Amino acid sequence: MARSLLNALYDAAVSAAHPATCLPRHLPPPPDGGRLIVLAVGKAAGAMAVAAEAHYSAAGTLSQIEGLATAPYGYAGTLHVPLRRLRVLEARHPTPDAASQAAAEEALKLAASAGPSDLILVLLSGGASSLWAAPAAGLDLPAKTALTRGLLKCGADIHEMNAVRRHLSRIKGGRLRQAAARAQMLTLAISDVPGDDPQTIGSGPTVADPTTLEDARAILAYRIPRMVELGLPVPEGVAAALADPANETPKPGDPTLTVSPYRIIATPKVSLEAAARLAVAEGYEVVNLQDRVTGEAREVARQHAQMARAAKAQGRKVAIISGGELEVTVRNKGGRGGRSQEYALALALALAETPGIAAIAADTDGIDGGDGKIADPAGAIALPDTLVRARLCHLDAQNFLDNNDATPFFEAIGDLVVRGPTHTNVNDFRAVLVDP
Repeated sequence: MARSLLNALYDAAVSAAHPATCLPRHLPPPPDGGRLIVLAVGKAAGAMAVAAEAHYSAAGTLSQIEGLATAPYGYAGTLHVPLRRLRVLEARHPTPDAASQAAAEEALKLAASAGPSDLILVLLSGGASSLWAAPAAGLDLPAKTALTRGLLKCGADIHEMNAVRRHLSRIKGGRLRQAAARAQMLTLAISDVPGDDPQTIGSGPTVADPTTLEDARAILAYRIPRMVELGLPVPEGVAAALADPANETPKPGDPTLTVSPYRIIATPKVSLEAAARLAVAEGYEVVNLQDRVTGEAREVARQHAQMARAAKAQGRKVAIISGGELEVTVRNKGGRGGRSQEYALALALALAETPGIAAIAADTDGIDGGDGKIADPAGAIALPDTLVRARLCHLDAQNFLDNNDATPFFEAIGDLVVRGPTHTNVNDFRAVLVDP
């Protein structure tokens, strides 16, 4: 029963943010006498393209749109709806590759081709930072990829990651908007970041950037020791690029950056509220920790375990839900897992088989950690008998946690959440159910 409800809560959160649900009512009409150029990018890009084509086909204006959608490898084959006007490009996530650079260059070219009678519709979602990669002058893609991988492995959060990436790019931090200075532009975004900051969603390709080169240098100065400790030194060329004034991003009020409308159409907050409504309908009191929960996954798990055990001691029937992006400091480079699975494993250990408490932790994009492949798990479920079943399989849960190796642990006992791409992304979803 607990497993079924946990999965239903996750499904409710995902459904609330799916493009088919949230996008159509925000789509603009094509401009009179001009083109509607669609540039979609991110983990929701394919589904956003499908929803846009369906909308304009029903309106009889499909022939006026053109453009492209850039999604992670394997996503196009899971759409099940052929696109007629928009092309789908695939690239690598969470670190960019040559296809990411080619997609970014094509997006910049399309944006630059737009004139005063055209409207560029940017459909943005989490994952865009990797899928569109146009390295700054003097920096090649391997160096930028190595830096991104190093920041990920040393525990940098999304705000730190994107502040650095914006200053090493020709498309992020408002540069796409600069490329399309002659045209109108509308950005519709699905937020995957705590606080729904437009500068952070996809590294803000269409908005001004309040952070500076100095900020980016300070972040690296803080993270470099851990990167070196992990054998991941900062690549050559990064320091020079972050010292070059030409790589400073356009700031609020910059006259070279034409202001354009920006709307967030789905948020982690709305997804948490959808899950909360289902929990209430099932008789639970909801404790909504909101969408800005951050910190080390294992530490946050211990905090949530304490909350759950306290509620259990008080005889309360409670659903503790939360979003936000947790961090994992990698101690074993050979371990397999993601932040949601690490949270679930740490939670199971902290609960120590307390009866009546079960939890799910899963990424709303359907993929948690791993190599970004569509077969990777979304997260994991922790039940009161998780550790019991692990011992029967001769598994030492603490050892797996110590080695950041949650995937094989949960795989062995059948508690992985495997969904494949959900075609949306509003960050992580966690729910802890406490039954008296």
